[in-house]
Amino acid sequence: MNKRIQQNVMIKGTKDGLTLHLDDSCSFSELLKELESKLSANYQFQENDSGIAVKVHTGNRYLLENQKNGIRELISQKKKLVVDEIISNVVTKEEAKQWKDEHQMTTIAKVIRSGQILEVVGDLLLIGDVNPGGTIIASGNIFVMGALRGIAQAGYNGNRESFISASVMKPSHIRIADEIMKGPDKYIEDGHAMECAFIDENGQIVVEKTQAFKNHRPNFNRLEGGL
Repeated sequence: MNKRIQQNVMIKGTKDGLTLHLDDSCSFSELLKELESKLSANYQFQENDSGIAVKVHTGNRYLLENQKNGIRELISQKKKLVVDEIISNVVTKEEAKQWKDEHQMTTIAKVIRSGQILEVVGDLLLIGDVNPGGTIIASGNIFVMGALRGIAQAGYNGNRESFISASVMKPSHIRIADEIMKGPDKYIEDGHAMECAFIDENGQIVVEKTQAFKNHRPNFNRLEGGL
């Protein structure tokens, strides 16, 4: 009876390049040895061949940065292979906490007065006004259940999908990621419909009624129930 040999490295070709599935139960040294052997045996390239992107899946194995670099260096020895991404099912506690912080909603009920600055990680739900000269900042989205008459900055970490919503949208300045919009010198009263500021398809900040915003972000569901 033939004993089945455990394969620690599975390589699959896709339309986007190569996908490598690496076993997460063997030793790291065994993994590198088999990876090098399979790449050398199966992939020979000519000088005029185009580059091939490689995605590496490590399953439930957590890789230290030097181990990731070792995989990248081994794969890059095959001149036409370039590591596009290394994907793991596990993260450190610090990475998990960072993800949680960036996706949490902070709710605060107060008035932000002139000279005051309120800054949070993640989304901000402010129940109250932002007076002229007041500033609110969030790494995620901003919801103001009140009048926004000061400065609001969303997506300060570069997230251009972030937006700013307010019951009364009359800011002096709005910033989303690296885009800035100055408010007009005077506002015309036109009802009390909630409005959203976001970066449109042309890369500019625009302000529209909340109902229209959902057409631009159809998969965003936090607007359900009135927000």
